Amino acid sequence: MAETIVSSSFTTSVASASRPWKIRTNASELSPVGSSLKSPAARVRSTRRLETPSQPSRSHAAAAPTLASQSAGADTSAATLLGWGEPSRVDEFDGPRPAGWSIYKGEGHDGHGRRTTESIHVNDGILTIKGDADGNTGGLALNPGQMYGRWEGRVKLPVSDPTYHALLLLWPDEENWPEGGEVDFMEATSGDRQNVNSFLHYSEDNKQIEHSVDVDATEWHNWAVEWTPDHVIGYLDGREWYRVDDKDKLPPGPMHLCIQLDWFPEDGDPKNVKPSEMQVDWVKEYKVGA
Repeated sequence: MAETIVSSSFTTSVASASRPWKIRTNASELSPVGSSLKSPAARVRSTRRLETPSQPSRSHAAAAPTLASQSAGADTSAATLLGWGEPSRVDEFDGPRPAGWSIYKGEGHDGHGRRTTESIHVNDGILTIKGDADGNTGGLALNPGQMYGRWEGRVKLPVSDPTYHALLLLWPDEENWPEGGEVDFMEATSGDRQNVNSFLHYSEDNKQIEHSVDVDATEWHNWAVEWTPDHVIGYLDGREWYRVDDKDKLPPGPMHLCIQLDWFPEDGDPKNVKPSEMQVDWVKEYKVGA
C-alpha cells in the first residue's frame, strides 16, 4: 500500500540580523498518485512564501575569488549566515570550461531530447546551460561526492518554456537510483519561475517528499542544502525553508552535486518549445564536522 504523509499548517518567523524573516507554511495531504513529473508512491507537499530582502547587485571581487566571503551575494549565503567556514571545493566559473566537472553527453532526462556539450557556456564568470526548441540541453556533475556535507549555488532562472526544469541536486555516487536516493534541493518547474520545488527521493519505489516555495527565481538567489546523519535542510538566501529529519528517508551513501536543465516535453507543447536557460554564478561544497 502506498504511504501518505501529512504535515500541519503553521506560521513562524526566523530572526535575521537585519529584519524578521517571515515564513508562511501551508502543508497539505496529497493522495499518492502517478505523475509524469515524478511518479511518486508517496509525497509530502509544503508551500512557503519567503518575504526576502532585495538582492545585492552581482559583482566579483578583484582578488582571491574562491573565498566564500568574497563571492557575489555572499552576505545572503547560508555559508556566511550560518558560519560554515571555507569551502572544500569552489567553482566561480572564471575559465572557458568549468574545471573538474563531468559534462553530460547523450540521451536526455527520461529519454527525452539530448544532453550536449554545446549546451554548456561559460562567459564573464557565469555558467549558462541552454535548452533549444528541439530539447537539446545539458548538465554537469561534480565528482567524487561525499558522505554528508553542505552545498550551495547562486542561480538565476530567466522566464522559461514550461517544458524546461532547472535543477540543483545531489545524486548517488554509486548510480544506484532510486534506492540510492536523490536530493533535488532546487527544482524550478513553472515557466514563469515564480515558484521553486524541492524533492527528496527515497526507497526502491521512488517515494518522495516535496516542498515548494514562492520566490522570484528570475533574480539571483542562493540555494543551499545541508545533509547530515540526522537531517536534510534546504536554505534559500541563508534561511531554512524546508527540513526532512526522518533518518529512514535520508540517502544511504555518498552523493555528488549536479546542475541540470532537463526537458519534460509532457509539461507543454513539444512542437512549440521556447529556447530556455539557467545561469549559475558559483557553486561551493563544504565538509560537515565530525
